[in-house]
Amino acid sequence: MSAEASGPEAAAAECLESPKPSGVEPGSPSYSLKPLTPNSKYVKLNVGGSLHYTTLRTLTGQDTMLKAMFSGRVEVLTDAGGWVLIDRSGRHFGTILNYLRDGSVPLPESTRELGELLGEARYYLVQGLIEDCQLALQQKRENLSPLCLIPTVTSPREEQQLLASTSKPVVKLLHNRSNNKYSYTSTSDDNLLKNIELFDKLALRFHGRLLFLKDVLGDEICCWSFYGQGRKIAEVCCTSIVYATEKKQTKVEFPEARIFEETLNILIYETPRGPDLALLEATGGAAGGGGAGRGDDEENREHRVRRIHVRRHITHDERPHGQQIVFKD
Repeated sequence: MSAEASGPEAAAAECLESPKPSGVEPGSPSYSLKPLTPNSKYVKLNVGGSLHYTTLRTLTGQDTMLKAMFSGRVEVLTDAGGWVLIDRSGRHFGTILNYLRDGSVPLPESTRELGELLGEARYYLVQGLIEDCQLALQQKRENLSPLCLIPTVTSPREEQQLLASTSKPVVKLLHNRSNNKYSYTSTSDDNLLKNIELFDKLALRFHGRLLFLKDVLGDEICCWSFYGQGRKIAEVCCTSIVYATEKKQTKVEFPEARIFEETLNILIYETPRGPDLALLEATGGAAGGGGAGRGDDEENREHRVRRIHVRRHITHDERPHGQQIVFKD
């Protein structure tokens, strides 16, 4: 509830006509349409059940819909107690009145409440408050983290099209649990989730510099691939098959340091120029030279991709007393 007074005499005269707004319920349910007289300095407003006291000077000081309503030219709906009825939510009406009084008002911090206030300002045609709300909403949008859209690869052809259509280095995470034939080790589920979470963090951190792809249809369970200038530069495979006590299990690792290192390495391909053959040759991502030798290099290009298989090992329980032998490849 808001109130405005210019002198004790005027306030006292008004109090003789009706009770104070505090604790006052609108009078009888009979309503009438009548114009406000110019001599009615104070106005009692019932906006959706929220009661307000203000003056005609406040309501008509700016070119708004309220000025049209209370200028004496338009009939307004009043009840028997003299309350002017406005069929609108009163939640932000006090803010509207304060803006009409002072020309400025503190705006809500919440984006939702700011949007609600903007809607009320538009309804009452308070142009200055409309502009303030729009500016505040725009600043909030600019301060938000940029929207990061990650394409999901659904076919090898789509992957090739995405790689060919971008000049950015590419980081792809393949995770497909349906490729697993065995049960997981105790830590595999957590590690798979950690790989996915790291992918999301890297996508937000390097958004705009790298293109991030998700592949849910590939042949591996969890595998990272890194591309530069359209060529695969490195690959980090996070899965292995473990043989223990005649039972095969799938193990998923989380090589966070290696993944982050390869992500930083791929940034050297962040260039708008054409393929740098010397750079690709130095990093093992493409062929160098020309002629027949170049054709041979192209044929063996996949063998030059850095492939990192994390802790791939096989454990056989073949000794009589259960002793284990570990073979590492």
